[in-house]
Amino acid sequence: MRRLTPLTAFAVLYLVFLYAPIILLPLFAFNDGTVIAFPLQGFTTDWFYQLANTPDLIEATGNSLVIAVSVSILATCLGLFAARAATRHTFPLKAGIMGFIMLPLVLPEVIVAISLLLTLSQLGLGTSIFTIILGHTLLCMPFAIAILQGSFQGLDQSLEEAAIDLGETRASTFRVIILPLVLPGIIASMLICFIISLDEFIIAFFLSGNEPTLPVYIWSQLRFPGRVPVIMALGTLLVALSIVLLIVADAFRRWGQARMGQSKSGGFL
Repeated sequence: MRRLTPLTAFAVLYLVFLYAPIILLPLFAFNDGTVIAFPLQGFTTDWFYQLANTPDLIEATGNSLVIAVSVSILATCLGLFAARAATRHTFPLKAGIMGFIMLPLVLPEVIVAISLLLTLSQLGLGTSIFTIILGHTLLCMPFAIAILQGSFQGLDQSLEEAAIDLGETRASTFRVIILPLVLPGIIASMLICFIISLDEFIIAFFLSGNEPTLPVYIWSQLRFPGRVPVIMALGTLLVALSIVLLIVADAFRRWGQARMGQSKSGGFL
């Protein structure tokens, strides 16, 4: 029998500490009692039925979906151009510009949120869904660039050169040859950006105004103990949705890597 090392024990304890709240979430979502404590009172699905009968929740969910879809498209399109430029072109201050674009990855979100609020206020833009889309696009762009850079770096450049030699323009080569090959990365980027935008709280809290997103609505309901089981049910659905989207995004990423390998070995043209 393999001996349990201190490092292995630490890893196990860390994983338990990290994922125990996620495991407890569905337990209390199906609990019949309103008090979040053991022992459980019984099994019920009433909290899930109440989700469909809460107008404010439905409105917040609609706002979040509009924002998440818009951000996934905008961030992926902008990330596509940036990743293409970073992997295929050389220009002055390239490293500094790309580092500046990736800066939101390391900056505290509360600092980014306050800066955005002050900047948008100076520009005369009030807090709304539109301002949240701008903030979330800024936050999600580095993730889109990181995913798409991997897709472009794994692409055989000789495919593009061969297409141009055969008479295709650079625009048609990009549309007919490059885009289909990096399509799995594009889909993965859109799914990741959708998840990040849907779950993001701090920027949405500062920029939402009278149009709250789903995380902001959840935070506002935590002040009422009677609403906590409903929030647990909602959280269970969000966790399940996030896991499914992450699995799908990873599947597309792996599919893209497999296609890149086939294109390198088999020859596209």
